[in-house]
Amino acid sequence: MDLEELRAFLAVADTGSFLTAAKSLRLSRATLRRRIDQLEARAGVLLVDRTRLGASLTEAGVILASRGRLMAQEATALIQSVREVGSEPSGLLRVLLPVGLPPHLLTVGLGFVRDKYPRLQFRIHFSDNPAGGLIENVDIAFHFGEQTPPGPWMAREVTRVRVWMVASAEYLKARGTPQTVADLAQHDLLAWEAPGDDARNWPLLSGGTFPTAPLLVARHIHLIRQFAIAGHGIALVPDAMIPDPGLGEGALVPVLPDVVGTYVGVRIVVPAVLAEIPRIRALLDLLRPILGDFGL
Repeated sequence: MDLEELRAFLAVADTGSFLTAAKSLRLSRATLRRRIDQLEARAGVLLVDRTRLGASLTEAGVILASRGRLMAQEATALIQSVREVGSEPSGLLRVLLPVGLPPHLLTVGLGFVRDKYPRLQFRIHFSDNPAGGLIENVDIAFHFGEQTPPGPWMAREVTRVRVWMVASAEYLKARGTPQTVADLAQHDLLAWEAPGDDARNWPLLSGGTFPTAPLLVARHIHLIRQFAIAGHGIALVPDAMIPDPGLGEGALVPVLPDVVGTYVGVRIVVPAVLAEIPRIRALLDLLRPILGDFGL
């Protein structure tokens, strides 16, 4: 397949307009149309419906666009990997993270990588569910859970994080500290919603769940933690693993830590085609003591 023809087709697929696609590629509209005509001739099927209102993909075009994006990404990655061989890791890393990670946790992680590879740049994107669909325009993704998104990805669990109940000392002083699961019915509850889970069913360390009626449910971990710090209730959240900046020891107190909670995996996902690009390889090498053999 001719890559220039494919890129022309993908530009039309993304913009829904021959004119806009031509401008984005810095081509004349006639050149763009000719490349798509040639691609359709190779495919032997119509890929784009042309109308006065714009351009839309046929059923065949939708299929080609889905797979074609990966092919274009692979070609770009191959060129980059050859160009960067032997040089210090540099350039832009596009990272996808779960929404609402505590900022102080991110700054520690980013600072660690920057200290090792100061020429790297980062573009951070957030998603409610990074593993919920096809990852596009991303070099590395992190997500909670056990499932890997469909597609040609390399994936491995980085660590397992404890999910437990915490509350501010002030809240517990005012409302009392629960001694049993049944006592939680008398408290305001704040729930982190893990992808694929029902935030109303809270886990028991011994196995199974019990029903709750949280006053706040969100996938935004930092938001839930801030509500707990402010004394608005007992929160079920992943352990941030490092103290919140500016807060004294014991700002958040574990509640029923031997009874309620679970462990959730944190996984790293890398598009297989990008794994040999030096800047991505460099980050994986930093993580290797945690990941072990990533199979790359």
